[in-house]
Amino acid sequence: MEKRLRLGLLGAARITPFAIMRSLPAVPTVLVTAVAARDATRAHAFARRHGVPKVHTGYQALLDDPEIDAIYNPLPNSLHAEWTIRALEAGKHVLCEKPLASNESEAVRMAEAARRNGRVLMEAFHYRFHPLMARVLEVLRAGELGRIEHVHTAMCIPLPMRNDIRFRLDLSGGATMDVGSYALHMLRTVTGKEPQVSSARATLRSPGVDRAMEADFTFEDGSTGSMECSLWSRKLLEISLHVRGSEGWLRVFNPTMPQLYHHLTVVSRGQKRRERVKSEATYTHQLRQFASVVLKGAAPLVTLEDSIANMRLIDTVYRAAGLEPRAHT
Repeated sequence: MEKRLRLGLLGAARITPFAIMRSLPAVPTVLVTAVAARDATRAHAFARRHGVPKVHTGYQALLDDPEIDAIYNPLPNSLHAEWTIRALEAGKHVLCEKPLASNESEAVRMAEAARRNGRVLMEAFHYRFHPLMARVLEVLRAGELGRIEHVHTAMCIPLPMRNDIRFRLDLSGGATMDVGSYALHMLRTVTGKEPQVSSARATLRSPGVDRAMEADFTFEDGSTGSMECSLWSRKLLEISLHVRGSEGWLRVFNPTMPQLYHHLTVVSRGQKRRERVKSEATYTHQLRQFASVVLKGAAPLVTLEDSIANMRLIDTVYRAAGLEPRAHT
């Protein structure tokens, strides 16, 4: 029988059913064996609803469980570093929700802990594992657009809940930390290069916490980039990727959740076409790859170096907008 990865859930966050539980039937190499939450009632309710056999009433008890191989960490951003490092030190592999940390310094410490303990740490940029992004990169690498001149990414969604944890500075909140982490990661993934921030403009929800951010970038080869993200702004909803080249352009509608609906439009040397890349949910691809990296030693699509570079860019965007990166711990 094929070896299975025994996964423990660090908290009963709203994202967990989507990110993990719904994908389990399609990823038989992963078995969720336990869940922990600070609220025992919530943990037991989650376990009953999703058929998780064991409940731990504390996070550390979950990490100490010898029948768990890996941890899924969907805790608030400010707790990613602490509990991921504790999990790695306890000998567990970790799939950590994005953004990996509160800042670059924390991300470096997390990567060091993973290497020191010989464990896998992977950031959950689920969109990156879907075949749609592979198709986008294929079009670009084939030279269909010629030389890339400009890349624009947008991740704007409405979050009308004023007290949501994503607006809390003490929990390392902010639009750039949340949806912006996707927009910046897509910009870097598509270009394959690290951008320099030329300017950034934040719209604040409260002191130090952005509800929207715009930023402009330059690359060493002379090309440029731009990013916009928001959790609440006049642009209520836009999730897109646009690449302009010397021989055409490419646009993706909904690159982050293509299983719901998406389309890829390519204009190359005067010829226009529209494609769709139908496949399983992004989260299913992500969970399958995490298991493959842990169990088979597969090469991860999102590397630790990639995650550290993304946190560095988030920090730089905040500084360019006149804000401090999220607090060091």
